[in-house]
Amino acid sequence: MPGKQNYINHVALVLDASSSMSQLSRKVVEVADQQIAYLARRSKELDQETRVTVYVFSNKVECVIYDKDVLRMPSLKQLYRVGGMTALLAATLKSQQELAQTAQLYGDHSFLTFVLTDGQENASHRCPDAPGTNQRELVQAVATMIETQDDNWTLAVLVPDQMGKREAMQCGFPKDNVAIWDATSTQGLEEAGQVIQQATEKFMVGRTKGIRGSRAVFSTGAETVNEDSIKAAGLAPVDTSKYQLIPVAREVAIRDWVVECGHSYRTGCAFYQLSKSEKVQARKQIAVLEKRTDRIYTGPQARALLGLPDTEVRVKPDHNDDFTIFVQSTSVNRKLVPNTRLLLLA
Repeated sequence: MPGKQNYINHVALVLDASSSMSQLSRKVVEVADQQIAYLARRSKELDQETRVTVYVFSNKVECVIYDKDVLRMPSLKQLYRVGGMTALLAATLKSQQELAQTAQLYGDHSFLTFVLTDGQENASHRCPDAPGTNQRELVQAVATMIETQDDNWTLAVLVPDQMGKREAMQCGFPKDNVAIWDATSTQGLEEAGQVIQQATEKFMVGRTKGIRGSRAVFSTGAETVNEDSIKAAGLAPVDTSKYQLIPVAREVAIRDWVVECGHSYRTGCAFYQLSKSEKVQARKQIAVLEKRTDRIYTGPQARALLGLPDTEVRVKPDHNDDFTIFVQSTSVNRKLVPNTRLLLLA
């Protein structure tokens, strides 16, 4: 009888090496090396095989490391050199097309790519790695590629401003796979590294729950929830006899309202509706309500579904027409918000 297939992650860094990155070049190496060290540690802890690919791009696109075991990675110190313009679209295309040729035999393979740039596209039309001759063709080629990637591919980009975000979305990058970073300082790059690390943590923890890819890798809120992501996370609906949904009529402490509505209160049985951005502790359970049916989904996978690591993290309610997020309360004094609902588990 065959054994369990092992998780194999193919993580790629696609790094802008245009002339404007020169003041940050030393910090780029430091942040990339930190990310690789983090990947090595988490791969051991989660028992996932991780293979790293690094591309650098300016006027041309160069693969400097291909699909190498994260435990054997060198520093990027000798491999990252700046100079030239910004062939961003060519780098995105080449990295994904070449990684797509990687063998996916005997294992649960997943591909995660982070593209980091400090400026706008300005060189791909002259780049030998680009298939098109003009900007419009290149944008269309990237959008088509992203749209047709399999569900085990996650492609994310970090851009310097709102214009960069708008252009990335025009190229087909999902909104929640685009992050803005401060490209003017080493502190901004340090923070970008933290964003990449948090997104990678979300990805790797999600892998342990059966999630193979993400179109919301930078999001930790209700926007990440849909029928497909619930199915991918392996969440099953809770038996309807095991819970009740109670309307909240006024601002009131959670225990007082449970008792006032005729129920007994025990710590951890009540979940409040997430109505504002707030910190959620590592031990707190999450429940997801499907508005159309009032079905409830909960369990360890629910945290992974929202992209929550096993640490304290800030979560946004976001706007979601189909699903509502509930957070377990371990306090008797948690103030409930009027016109929300309270979830009570049996």
